[in-house]
Order: sequence, then C-alpha cells, then structure tokens
Amino acid sequence: MSETRPPTTATAPHDKVTSDAGRAGGTTAPRKGLPVAARLALAAGLVAVAVVCFLFLFIEGTFAFAFERRLTVLGTMVIVAFAHAVGTVVFQTITHNRILTPSIMGFDAVYILTQTLLVAVFGGSVLAATDGMPKLVTQTLLMVCFTMLLFRWLFSGRNGSIHVMLLVGVVLGLAFRSLSDFLQRLLSPSEHDVLATRLFGRLTSAEVGYLPLAGAVCLIVGAVVWHRRYRLDTLLLGRETATSLGIAHKRELTVMLLLVSLLIAMSTALAGPMTFFGFVTAMLAYQFAGTHRHAVVLPMAFLIGLLTLVGGQFVMEHVFYASGMLTVVIEFLGGAVFLVHLLRKGSL
Repeated sequence: MSETRPPTTATAPHDKVTSDAGRAGGTTAPRKGLPVAARLALAAGLVAVAVVCFLFLFIEGTFAFAFERRLTVLGTMVIVAFAHAVGTVVFQTITHNRILTPSIMGFDAVYILTQTLLVAVFGGSVLAATDGMPKLVTQTLLMVCFTMLLFRWLFSGRNGSIHVMLLVGVVLGLAFRSLSDFLQRLLSPSEHDVLATRLFGRLTSAEVGYLPLAGAVCLIVGAVVWHRRYRLDTLLLGRETATSLGIAHKRELTVMLLLVSLLIAMSTALAGPMTFFGFVTAMLAYQFAGTHRHAVVLPMAFLIGLLTLVGGQFVMEHVFYASGMLTVVIEFLGGAVFLVHLLRKGSL
C-alpha cells in the first residue's frame, strides 16, 4: 500500500493540516531559531562526541578487553534508547497524550512477575541457569501477547476505546505488582537479593549474544515506523479527521500498538524495566525539535535518548565511580520531571 501523506490539495491545505496537527499534539508552528536540520546535526554531533569519549577515554589495563566491553555496553544503550524513544513518541501519538508512556500498559509489571515467579518456584539459581536466547525470546513474547490480548479484549468491540484499554492496563499492572510484592516477601534474603538485581535497568550486564536479535528487531520496527511517519502526523488530527483523510484509524492503531509493544518488551527483556526514561526523552525531543512532525521528532528523540545514556554512563563511571547507578538516577530524575510536568499541566 502506498504511503499516505496529509493532502496538500485545496480541500485540505498542507498549512492548515500542519497547524491543526500542532494543536492536536500540543505544539505550535516550528519555533524561531536554528533550522530543523541544524538541530538534528547538533544533536548528532553531541552524540558522536559522547560516544568517542565513552569508548576511548580513561582506559585502564588491556585496551582490547576494555574496548570490547564498552562496545557491548554501547550496543545495549543504542537499542534501549531507540526502543524507548521511538516507542514513547509513537505511543503518545496514538493516545493523544504527552504524559502517557508505554509502561502504563503493564510491561514492567509482567516482567517483574515472571522473574519473581521463577525465583519463588525454582529458587534463586534459576535466573542464571536459564539465561540465554530462549529466555529473552520467551519474555518478549509474553509481554507482547499480554498487550495483544488486552487489545483484542477491550478495543476490538463496537464500543472499544483505547482509553478503556489503558485504564485496564493500569489496573492489571497494579495487580501484577501487588502479587509480585507478596511473593517477594516470601523469599529468603539471599534469593531476594538475587532477584533485586534483575528488577532494575542494567545497561552494563546485557549479554553480547542478545544484541544481534534485538538490533534486528529495532531495525525492522524502525523501518516500518519511518515508512508510516506521515500517517502518524495525520493521526495527530484525531480519529474523525484522520479517517476523512483516508487513514484506516483502527488498523493504524493496531499496527502501531503492536510495534510499540515489541520495542518496549524487547528492551525490558534485554536490559530491565525503565519507567520514566522514555517520557523524558520524548518531552525533550518535542522541545528541541520545535515541530510535531515525526520525521524530525523520531530521530531527535533517539539522539537525545542515546546522548543521555552514553553521556550519563561516562559521567557515572569516571566522575562518581558508580557505573551501575545510571538507571537509578535516570528513573529518579525522570520521576521528578514527570511530577513537575504533571503539576504544571494540571491534568492527564
């Protein structure tokens, strides 16, 4: 099917579509200042500097060993940044809400519950014993299937609504977290410590064998999202307007929700849950991009997310000497930014 773009005929002038989409997405016309291309180039340049510093500075011991380890960590950060940045931007587009993130669907809760059940039933040693590609694929499929079942149950009916689906996702997520907390209280201290290390984001401990599969998933999903970037722009106009412009609204929501589910599920299974990282990345991307157009916002979000992870990891390793604390700091600051943004906006 050929790519659908917002029409530029007299019946729907491009300028009017752009301004309407900006109002629907909470943005206005592009701000004055640097051109869009210059903003992207600046962000890409900062990312390149951060990557070079992370890979080559402050190497102690064998260069080959340190470089290989840092390259693996960099690959993990690229996948995590891409999954959360693209997934969050697309999710906010289809929900018409700049506050929501894919984590509201309960991905983190499903991941935590599966890890807790493994330890509660088989003991703490099962986590290390079952590590491998089959476990990564299984965890990803479980989280994607959870979303798809929720979607078909609540959104495929005549009165289906994505907002009802999100609300039920929140309730189920809380239920899964409560069950996980109950099971964790029954564990021995040693088993609880082993489990706790898996329930935080871990950028420095991902297996190098996982990266090719995760990278391939990101490339495929990224290609599909980029091909549909103009349809995402049109979805900002709302259901009725998008439908009148030739967009199969329900089908587009289904496709986009599946892609978002796959991205976040793969990232969570690879590096653990990160709740607020995507929200902060998407919010900064809209601020720095100066436009609602996904052709600009999507790459900007990815670059900002990657800069945050690479630069943050470099600072945490060589300034504060706390390399494993980056995700904790990001989640803490992200949660604070979320609360401030929510209080300033006054509503969801």
